[in-house]
Amino acid sequence: MQAETTPSGAVPGLARKAEKKSRLGPALKEIGKHKHAYILMGPYMILFFLFTVIPVVFSLLLSFFYFNMLEFPRFVGWQNYSRLLLNDDVFMIALKNTFLFAVITGPVSYVACFLFAWIINELSPKVRAVMTLVFYAPSISGNVFFIWLIVFSGDSYGYLNGFLIKYGFILEPIQWLTNENYILPIVILVQLWLSLGTSFLAFIAGLQTIDKSLIEAGAVDGIRNRWQELWFITLPSMRPQLLFGAVLQITSSFAVADISIALAGFPSVNYAAHTVVTHLMDYGTIRFEMGYASAIATVLFGIMIGTNMLTQKLLRKVGE
Repeated sequence: MQAETTPSGAVPGLARKAEKKSRLGPALKEIGKHKHAYILMGPYMILFFLFTVIPVVFSLLLSFFYFNMLEFPRFVGWQNYSRLLLNDDVFMIALKNTFLFAVITGPVSYVACFLFAWIINELSPKVRAVMTLVFYAPSISGNVFFIWLIVFSGDSYGYLNGFLIKYGFILEPIQWLTNENYILPIVILVQLWLSLGTSFLAFIAGLQTIDKSLIEAGAVDGIRNRWQELWFITLPSMRPQLLFGAVLQITSSFAVADISIALAGFPSVNYAAHTVVTHLMDYGTIRFEMGYASAIATVLFGIMIGTNMLTQKLLRKVGE
């Protein structure tokens, strides 16, 4: 009896198809099982894909082209990136300022948000509600940071100058917002004041959801003080809220623009408060060099992604 022969690629091909079908089967079954959830998520996912994913991909592709909004895009390869990293001195200043913002306002406001939330969570419900509103109010008050223009006004009517002159600390008004030695610290201070917002609210919500039985079980297992309780019970139980707050703080600290423009002007004196986002706005909305602006946006996006990945790695070690 003669054995039946098959082509050499037939069996591997059938195996790959079977493997692919075996992978798709559980996935389709899972989608069918939760179809109502996917239907509810559908409108948001469509809008997210259309207005977030596609623009990001398009910006990444456009960063390899020269495009001035008038002529057809011309492919230039890595020229925009080499110009940005090797020949753009203002971008280096903006990058330095942005990292200063991120290093100072990010961790400081993140820790401050959590500590304030942890302390306020111990108060009575009515007092807790009032204090939560007080801390959250600046982030929902629109352009409330304009009040700082009055505080740091460069004439004798400014609150800070008036106070210092009245008590003899200075003899003439200081130009706070036009002196490059003061501009960046002032903008960082205002950013810190505004950053006690959404992250703080997320931490309050996370503290409210901690199971009290875990604290009782921890006391039985040997936890003797509040700091041990914080590290081994509270923080591990709040990992989703901690990650959410970290993403918000990283995004806000790297995306500083409106506050810098409102307080220090656009551009600021000697680019003292210039950031990557204001540099992006300069080339994207004033000079209309859209390819170069896309390269700036891509570099900033990469920095944010890397920082978020590092933060997630650090948060996984909480409670160990």
